[in-house]
Amino acid sequence: MKVSFWRRLWVLFSVYVIGIYASALNRFRVVGAENIPARGGVMIASNHISAYETIFLPWAVLRRHKMQMLWAPAKEELFANRFVGALLGSWGAFPVRRRRDVRATENINQLLKDQKVMIFPEGTRNKDGVLGKGNRGVGKLIYDSRPVVIPTALSGLNHWHFPGVGQPARVVFGPPVDFSDLLSLDDCKETHILIVERLMAAIAALLDA
Repeated sequence: MKVSFWRRLWVLFSVYVIGIYASALNRFRVVGAENIPARGGVMIASNHISAYETIFLPWAVLRRHKMQMLWAPAKEELFANRFVGALLGSWGAFPVRRRRDVRATENINQLLKDQKVMIFPEGTRNKDGVLGKGNRGVGKLIYDSRPVVIPTALSGLNHWHFPGVGQPARVVFGPPVDFSDLLSLDDCKETHILIVERLMAAIAALLDA
């Protein structure tokens, strides 16, 4: 997907404004960013504990891979407000209906051919920080698009308050998950479940580390 230079510049500027707040005024630590490939289709698959993730995850990724985009499907209700929708859209977010959204799925599959996409496999926030069950549809996405999948673990953002100073939080990017044995299996419900279960186990291991 082509993105204008000015849009990339705006994202870069916004990211560094957020970065100053997160790392200079607070204590948001980034671990394992070297595991994120610079090129190719990449799925950043994270647990979902706070709305702040849509701001801090792009900063954590783009501080290493400058002038790139981190695309993110987001619930369509967030785009009801034109200002908020325009702001989210400028960062790479796009609306998705809560139930099966064929057009959004096709869009994600297309992006995962050569772009970075942020996905929350749980599908909903767990504000208590406890990792929930992964959505089978994410297993299907991985099976169809075959991206590099980076398990990602966030902690502390569910206790974050704005404005604030000195607040601690962390994101850990793990090494890519190997699905090669599962991707050779039949394209079916059981395979998709095995894929997303392996992904969730990788995220859980990062949270426990």
